[in-house]
Amino acid sequence: MNELIFLVEEAPEGGFVVRALGVSIFTEADSLKELPDKVRDAVRCHYDDGKGPKIVRLHHVREDVITV
Repeated sequence: MNELIFLVEEAPEGGFVVRALGVSIFTEADSLKELPDKVRDAVRCHYDDGKGPKIVRLHHVREDVITV
């Protein structure tokens, strides 16, 4: 596996919820600043040394609600 994509969503209670597509890796972060470190840690915990992806993409999902 060379690449792993994570969906980043705002949590209702604040912060962010992050989940990988196709792999059972989940994490949370209180801010965007700490998000990359949390994702790196989660990926390192999931894979053995040298077996993980070389690239991780963070896809930010934001939902805006408007009235019409």
